[in-house]
Amino acid sequence: MSPTPASTAGLESDACYLAMKAHDARFDGSFFTGVTSTGVYCRPVCRVKLPRRENCCFFRHAAQAEAAGFRPCLRCRPELAPRAASWSTEDASRILALQAARLIDEPDAWAEDGPGAARIAARLGVSDRHLRRIFETQFGVSPLQYLQTRRLLAAKQLIADTRLPMTQVALASGFASVRRFNAAFLSHYGLNPSALRRAGATAGEREDASVTVRLGFRPPYDSDAMLDFFARRGLRGVEALSDSDRPGGARQFARTLRVTQGGRTLEGWLQLRFDPQREQVLLRVGDSLAAVLPTVISRVRAMLDLDAEPMAINSALHASFPFGDGLRVPGTVDGFELAVRAVLGQQITVAAARTLGTRLVQAFGEPIATPIEGLDRLFPTPAAIAGASGDALGQLGIVRQRQAALLAVAREVIDGRLALHAGADVPATLAALQALPGIGDWTAQYIAMRALRWPDAFPAGDVALQKALGVTTARAAAEASLAWRPWRGYAVLRAWHSPAPLNTHTVDAATASPTTSSSVTA
Repeated sequence: MSPTPASTAGLESDACYLAMKAHDARFDGSFFTGVTSTGVYCRPVCRVKLPRRENCCFFRHAAQAEAAGFRPCLRCRPELAPRAASWSTEDASRILALQAARLIDEPDAWAEDGPGAARIAARLGVSDRHLRRIFETQFGVSPLQYLQTRRLLAAKQLIADTRLPMTQVALASGFASVRRFNAAFLSHYGLNPSALRRAGATAGEREDASVTVRLGFRPPYDSDAMLDFFARRGLRGVEALSDSDRPGGARQFARTLRVTQGGRTLEGWLQLRFDPQREQVLLRVGDSLAAVLPTVISRVRAMLDLDAEPMAINSALHASFPFGDGLRVPGTVDGFELAVRAVLGQQITVAAARTLGTRLVQAFGEPIATPIEGLDRLFPTPAAIAGASGDALGQLGIVRQRQAALLAVAREVIDGRLALHAGADVPATLAALQALPGIGDWTAQYIAMRALRWPDAFPAGDVALQKALGVTTARAAAEASLAWRPWRGYAVLRAWHSPAPLNTHTVDAATASPTTSSSVTA
């Protein structure tokens, strides 16, 4: 078992070995170590006895390690590692390959009837052959091999962390049958799934009707800032933040959610808390969502921005923002919900936007039973919003301009013309949003930052952002931000948390229009 040139390109082997020796969590998910003496591959944070240097070879991706014949370590569990989420503005082929990998990472692509390589290539505007060529150049494996590794690692996490029946694990991981599922495991890992469950760690706790899994992240991570962000904007009935009921326990965030996948819609709840010592999030999910657990995991990773690479971000921003290296960009578990909340938050305070959102939930959200106090409502569906009358929305305090925007967004989502999720075409989505009534640059950029997970989103018309940057116009804010590309979304979070205005130069520009200027409210 030896690494191919593609698998080791750009990796400094000695530096990787030192990171592994120090168990440095900052590099978790950035590379994997194949140990030739054991035939397994590990994360840099693995706590097993350090292998000898000559027995180590290094890979950028788990798929490369598996293609070289290594199987995942049962101790450090590579499926828990944060995903690689690199962004570049230099190499177009690399950007295309990374975007294809990002689409494959989404559980919607795992099912056999899901978007294959040809459909992903068409979505990216290239031929199937070209995509395969640049993908293999970038990753050292084919898109199909990458997809198979993603499905197997997702299944491995469900086997290790839950007691879900193997049939349900197979289907949730994208396998069409248990027979194919067992064959893939035996071929790749030398174990059948049942043996892997017995050999792995003890399954996660089971409280009430729920399953519990762990999600990894790279430090530093300011979990209090993230939870505070959600707490200030929490909608009664949909979200709740509470202290743990265990002595010395951490704060817990919980919310309801709805997942539509494979022509069916499932409703349920999730609860999470951070485990900083292990650089992990403990995620508890209601049994009603167990069939789509990989999708829930993917959405929670996006909501908490667990796949961010802080070293790359901090190297670009620390000089301008010598604080907040652990800040992440809060995301969402539902792009439509985020868009509605962004519209409601235009030009009003956080508290006022929260009040409007809560009224909307109580009026149009469906009731749901959960074991968590305070969680009893689902956020309204696009159909519920689209079917709301102007009088009904007006009675909630929503003005006509925002009513028009809400109805337009809901109809575009229902008709399939507007995709609000990570991996969507950012320029096309920004243009589509701004073509709708009542939606300007601020709202579109805010949605791109949180729902599309675009790291370079920059709502220049945000009043709080302008104040933090020491400027008075959107144009001046945009000009001040150029040095922070492609991480301007993270610069926005740091500016919002700035203890004092930054030293930027104000330039003359026309004041932003009412539909583009707003404040940090959604």
